[in-house]
Amino acid sequence: MNSPAPHSAMLFAAGFGTRMKALTRSCPKPMIPVAGRPLIDHTLDLAQAIQPQVIVANLHYLPEILEAHLAPKSVQLSHESPEVLNTGGGLRHALPLLGRAPVYTANTDVIWKGINPFQLARDNWDPARMDALLVCIPSARCHGRMGAGDFSCAADGRLSRGGDLVYGGVQILKTDSLHRISDQAFSLNLLWNQMARSQRLFAVEYPGHWCDVGHPEGIAIAEDLIANDLV
Repeated sequence: MNSPAPHSAMLFAAGFGTRMKALTRSCPKPMIPVAGRPLIDHTLDLAQAIQPQVIVANLHYLPEILEAHLAPKSVQLSHESPEVLNTGGGLRHALPLLGRAPVYTANTDVIWKGINPFQLARDNWDPARMDALLVCIPSARCHGRMGAGDFSCAADGRLSRGGDLVYGGVQILKTDSLHRISDQAFSLNLLWNQMARSQRLFAVEYPGHWCDVGHPEGIAIAEDLIANDLV
């Protein structure tokens, strides 16, 4: 595709990390070490590799730890207080920093093995047809994943709920519709459902492997994935 690439990226880092149990009592989940580095740095490296003009991370739980780590890395910070705003509310809250154009968003509790998912999304983005483009992985190439898939994909790339595809946590998203949602805290799932009804929710399949590091067992699985060559 020759469409203009988004110039800003949002990293979601505000959650409580409750699935991590004791590991997040005094450490925010994005700062948990994986293969010798904070978990968020694995995603930050991928975002920085495509050279967006702006990278923003949202903060809420134990924000001072993340702020001390991210501020020197030229990441702008969007503080959520007094309540955490979930992915949709958090993205809307950060728009003064991100701008109103389409943005990359990324979860920071996953590990990718293969090509850069931001680059994959950028190369397949077609705003004439799409309001969102999600990077998804077939469940057979997902590691540490608990539960069923999220979506199924038609031959033209359009997504519908239920199926074998897992949303990997990286997407390109138009943000206009965020302002039409009255809730202060809400999930981006609300926006995706609207886009799916309009036939404007799309996926691109990730050709590599992916690991969920949202729970303690995922750390060792992710470290094995990083260390080993897979096809």
